[in-house]
Amino acid sequence: MTDDATGAAPKKSPRKWGRELERYALVIAWVLLILFFSQVAPDSFLTWSTFSSIIFGSQAVLLILTLALIIPLTAGDFDLSVAAVLTFSAMLLAILNAKLGWPLWGAFLLCMGMGLAIGLINAFFILFFRIHSLIVTLGTASIIQGLILWVSGSQTLTGVSNTLIEWVIVKRFLQIPLAFYYAIILAAIIWYVFEYTSIGRRLLFVGRGREVARLSGISVTRVRAGSLVASAMLASFAGIINGGTTGGADPLSGLTFLLPAFAAAFLGATAIFPGRFNPIGSVIAVFFLVTGITGLNFLGVDTFVQNIFNGGALIVAVSASQLVRGREEQGIA
Repeated sequence: MTDDATGAAPKKSPRKWGRELERYALVIAWVLLILFFSQVAPDSFLTWSTFSSIIFGSQAVLLILTLALIIPLTAGDFDLSVAAVLTFSAMLLAILNAKLGWPLWGAFLLCMGMGLAIGLINAFFILFFRIHSLIVTLGTASIIQGLILWVSGSQTLTGVSNTLIEWVIVKRFLQIPLAFYYAIILAAIIWYVFEYTSIGRRLLFVGRGREVARLSGISVTRVRAGSLVASAMLASFAGIINGGTTGGADPLSGLTFLLPAFAAAFLGATAIFPGRFNPIGSVIAVFFLVTGITGLNFLGVDTFVQNIFNGGALIVAVSASQLVRGREEQGIA
């Protein structure tokens, strides 16, 4: 399309350029972060082994958990139980496979069934009793954590089948463990569902306005219940991947994923599709956070900085995403 007077293509207005900059600001920040650490620690940071093994290869569990979170978040619900579900899934896998000798496929099915059950329980109490999702999932997480300590005897379990370990971290493509590709494929599937299916549109409508969605003929209860079930089942899958990564299960290790997963989910909502929780933005956000923490570790900064970095990122991300979403709802963006 050309300008009628000059025959030239129309120029983008400053406002449109601002939108484009906003969409890719996190990508730009990630690149700048890489360049910064490449300058201050070129010998240790700027190597393919650092990116393939640490930044990309070790974050599949966090990425899958972040993807699990954005589904109910899109529908307007919070799921604080995902980290506990992840830990319970890894622990069940270790008990069934390592201690009881179950085949991997049987342990997988039971772990995914556990996720399905917890998702249904969360949905029942949230939707039937109309309790806020924060309260229900926080309570569920506490109950699950107690069950984990009970069934494990508060002990770390090891001995998960080498077959799972091989297909999660030993086998590699371009020196990157296969777990990374599982997470990326999952992100691509969720992106397709969000962007090109009626399910994704319904999730978005419900999250933006439940009463409006209800009046439009959308089954709000069904959409919210489905999002909570999907979240719990993806968290269970993350637990299976975590079991394959570590070769066992620690009754407390999964809880460390909750804060960075929420930080990545909200930070991702400021990128690509600002104001919307989206899988592409979540992928970028995960690697942005991991790049920052990895770079600081190479500089010899103490590990407590990880909590400060993730906590600060969460506050900034929530603030930014709320501002963007507020502008969209007012019809400014």
